Parts: sequence; structure tokens; C-alpha cells
Amino acid sequence: MFDLVIRGGTIATAAEVFSADIGVTGGRIVALSERLPLGSGGREIDAGGKIVLPGGIDAHVHIDQAQAPGLASAGAMMADGFRSGTISAAFGGTTTTISFAVQHRGTSLRAAVADYHARATGHAVVDYSFHLVVSDPTPAVLGQELPALIAAGCRSLKVYMTYDAMRISDRQMLDVMQVARDQRAVVLVHAENHEAIAWLAERLEARGDTRPQHHAQSRPLPVEREATHRALTLAELVGEVPIVIVHVSGAEPLDEIIRARARGLRVWAETCPQYLFLTAGDLDAPDMEGAKVMCSPPPRDTASQRAIWRGIEDGAFDLINSDHAPYRFDAQGKLIAGPNPPFRKVSNGIPGLETRLPLLFSEGVMTGRIPLTRFVAMTATNNARLYGLAGKGRVSVGADADLVLWNPDRTTTVTNALLHHNVDYTPYEGMVLRGWPETVLSRGEVIVADGALHASPGRGRFLEQGLSAAWGAEAGQWT
Repeated sequence: MFDLVIRGGTIATAAEVFSADIGVTGGRIVALSERLPLGSGGREIDAGGKIVLPGGIDAHVHIDQAQAPGLASAGAMMADGFRSGTISAAFGGTTTTISFAVQHRGTSLRAAVADYHARATGHAVVDYSFHLVVSDPTPAVLGQELPALIAAGCRSLKVYMTYDAMRISDRQMLDVMQVARDQRAVVLVHAENHEAIAWLAERLEARGDTRPQHHAQSRPLPVEREATHRALTLAELVGEVPIVIVHVSGAEPLDEIIRARARGLRVWAETCPQYLFLTAGDLDAPDMEGAKVMCSPPPRDTASQRAIWRGIEDGAFDLINSDHAPYRFDAQGKLIAGPNPPFRKVSNGIPGLETRLPLLFSEGVMTGRIPLTRFVAMTATNNARLYGLAGKGRVSVGADADLVLWNPDRTTTVTNALLHHNVDYTPYEGMVLRGWPETVLSRGEVIVADGALHASPGRGRFLEQGLSAAWGAEAGQWT
């Protein structure tokens, strides 16, 4: 007998697509069979006509993240805490999130992680883990706190090359990368040239060009390309450390990544839906509406969209995550600096946790651009491997029963009223999508079905990261 049997579905993994029944006991998959005996499940779910995928992993999520005091938009409040954020994730087919425990300058990294645990505990609906954000790599952080936190299961860390309150110098990046190499962690990099952005922004402001569309002009592709090249050069100097370049927005930074792989660097590339479905033209909307789609790097042009799709289709990209940054379009969020603020004082980021998988499933899988196997790899399996989440991101015996039943025949019009985040808009309002996640299980428990939540906040567990599979890979490719 099994606790649960899921019958008759078409299962997709990162390697193959096949038909099978799934037996679940104790929250784990314990059997995959062409046909399990009738009546062998304490509960049974008919998955006929449905596609059964591993629950999505969104490894780039900003939830309940306090703004750094020195940011221009300091004081802005993220709309999603761990309760609304992970409920939104579940309805979008994501069963694991990785968000950011941020060290602000002059504070302890260890204290930042303790604070973030307190924010998450008792609220999350799905399982979760943390990346560390290092903004003040003091000797104590480098020599004591960072090694201890990595050993305790936070084996990925992020550094910023821009934002006054967050960026670290090249010398400091080398120090952080050295610790990551010695402790066998993974480094995520936000790659934009801070000085070039400031130089461009000051000249735009001097001309009175301060609307949201000028945000994109202050952060053109060359500032992302240069910073990507510099980050990879620093990683090359340190040697061996796995690097993830996050939210790649166009061909030029991706080309730097491809060249670095050819030199033998361990580098992985992430992109996000905003670079597939939005352009800089969306920032040029009346009445500050363009601020709703302001993020960094900004959306580019249609040529960049085509380049990102090509990178997804040919395997140059490894990961697609949301970079969910949930600011409401009000005086506590995007417009904290007033109803008509200059672009440098608009809170940066867009919501996208719940829409990430439906967007890519509809426009990637259902259009034939990418096979189901690549969809699974880029949205679940590769994140699990890269960030050491054993048991997640796969449909196999021994894995957690994090499963999503997709209806490929369902057509859905995206509206903000349909979504479950705490943001008052979605950038994808009105898009018509084919395919939708209808039943979502986390560790064998049905948490979403029939359009309703069937789970209590607090059931989500913190996941310690094991050793990344990147440490057994060569030149950015999995073994």
C-alpha cells in the first residue's frame, strides 16, 4: 500500500518523457511503474490527460527583504512576506524557493541569517532555502562567519557590482570568491558596472531626462557586458570557483559567458521572463506606469529578446528564475519618493514568482520552442543540482514527492486578480497562456487543487544546501 498513487499521467524529467503511475509514501516517491495495482493507494489522483512535472524551483526570489539603508529607495517595503510569497509560488507550480539573507554594511552576516530565519519560520507554505548576500566582507565575515554559515547549509552567496549600499570592490570580490573556493560554495553575481551607470544617470538627469524610460538608457547592455567580463576574469584569477551570472538580459553578456566556458571556467547563466516578454518600450508609459516594469538590468529590445530565446533553445542558458521583487505601485513601494519620482529613486524590481512557469510553459513548450525536458531542467532540476537541494527537482524513486499536474489544454488570461501575490499589478496583464498548473503537491501533500489552497502557512521547511554538483562539473557543463 502507498499513501498516494498518481495514475495515468505523462511524466517529464530533465532527461525523458514517459507514462507511469507514481507511488508516494512518507512524502517521497517510492515507486514508478507502468501500472501500479488498483486500490494500492490510500488516496488516488487521476492524472489522465495531464503532464506531471517536478515542482518548480525558483532560485532567485526577493521575499520579505529589508532595503539597505543607503539605497535611494530606502524604506520601500516588499509586498510579499514568506506567507503570501510562497502561496503565490505554490499556485504557480513552484514548490521550492531560494531567497536572500542580506547583510547590510556594518552588520553581522550571521545576524542577517538569524533574522531571515525568524521571518520565514511559521509562514512558508513551500520549502525554502537562502542565498547569503555579502555586502561588507570584513575579516570577521571572511574568516569566521562565512565559513561557518556555508558549513551550516547556506552554500551559495551573492555579490553585487552595483548599488551604492550593496556593491563591493573588485578586491573584495576576489576575497569572497577565495572563501567560496576554499569552502566549496557557489557565487552568484549581479553584473553591472556601477561607475558607468552613475556617469550615464547624472548626464540624463542634467538634461531633465528622469522618467522611467531613462532608467533603461542609464543601464545599457555595455555596462552589463563589461561587468560580466570583469566578474569572470576575477573568477579566473581565483580559479575553479563556480560562478552564476544572474538575470542575463541580452546577447553581449551571454557571449562573455560562452567565451569563459571555452576557457574552462565553471560558469552558469540565468535569465528571467522579463527579458523574454518585456522591452524597454514598456517603460515609456504615461503617468509613471512605466515604473511598474523597472528592474535591473532593464528589459532590452526585440533583438535581445530573440537572443535570449536562442540561448534558451540552444542550451546556453542553464536556469530561468523570476527575480521576484514585489513592490506595490504606491507610496510604500515603487513611489516611495513621491508620485512622480526620478528614475533613480524608484524601487527596482517586478513581481513574477507565480507567472514564471506558466509563461515559459506556454511560450516555450506549447509553441514547440523547447522540449518538456529542457523546461524541467531550466526551471527545476538544474537549480536543484547547482544549489545542492537533494531530493528536489526530479521525478524519481527516492525524491521528494514535489509534483505538479499541468493541464496542457487549459487556456488562461493572466490578470492580477487571478494571482496570489500581494502586489497590485502584474506586468503580464492580459496575456493569454496555454497550459496551467492545476494540482500541486509538496512532499506528497496536495497544497493546491481546484483553484484553492489546501495547506497551512508554516508547513514549509528550511532546506540545508549540500555540495553543489557544479563542483563535479567542467567548464560550466554538468557531468
